[in-house]
Amino acid sequence: MTTPAGHGPRTLTVDCGGTGLKATVLDAAGEPVHERVRLRTPYPCPPDVLVNTVVSLARNTGEDFDRVSVGFPGMVRLGVVYATPHYVTEAGPFTRPRPDLVRQWSGYDIQAALEGALGRPTRVLNDAEIAGLAVIESKGFEVVLTLGTGLGCALFDDGRLLPKVELSQAPFRKGQTYDQQLGHHSRKKLGNRRWSRRVTRAINGLRPVLYWDQLYVGGGGAKHLHGDLGPDVTIVGNKYGLLGGIRLWNDAGSRGRRIEEI
Repeated sequence: MTTPAGHGPRTLTVDCGGTGLKATVLDAAGEPVHERVRLRTPYPCPPDVLVNTVVSLARNTGEDFDRVSVGFPGMVRLGVVYATPHYVTEAGPFTRPRPDLVRQWSGYDIQAALEGALGRPTRVLNDAEIAGLAVIESKGFEVVLTLGTGLGCALFDDGRLLPKVELSQAPFRKGQTYDQQLGHHSRKKLGNRRWSRRVTRAINGLRPVLYWDQLYVGGGGAKHLHGDLGPDVTIVGNKYGLLGGIRLWNDAGSRGRRIEEI
């Protein structure tokens, strides 16, 4: 059932994480109509398992919706997965990748699969990019970093989403990637203060590389940060990973639309 005429479309927004999947339904103004629901990410997680989990999340909201926005971890272009860091593993983030899962996810049209399963128009974008759509001011060069299971990254120029850069997989220190060094696993091992110093080091190293006008740091780890990151850095809440889903439909500058629709 769709939303009654005159009330505007409702959007189911889903944030697919390495450890958990979250969802809520937003009204036409972008306000949640209920408390978010959450399910633990199942592993192993081939495409059909993830699709079924998202369908279960949608049912658990108990709400009707007209369209769907999904934030997905990894490299996603026009709804097609090129690479994803966690769902290809045997038992969850930073465990052994399985070659069969790598093959299943590579080139998988997650947007079409979810649209078919949910029966509603669906758009899929990288999860950090959806969070960025909710927080940017569309002024100058803005960068969004999300601290979660790993590190998410999104780049915007005057509000327009730029091509995806998978910073999380780049080398950072001691032979490990940004994902490995800044994700939840490292934070829990190091403690919040030592981990915060590591995040500060990463930001200070990226500043002369990217020369952003404003950096936004979000994700579930942002609330654990200690210390001053500088006047060009704004800490934002984890909720924006869901709230950006409305702008994915309303803003023609986002790359969540297929090329012919822009």
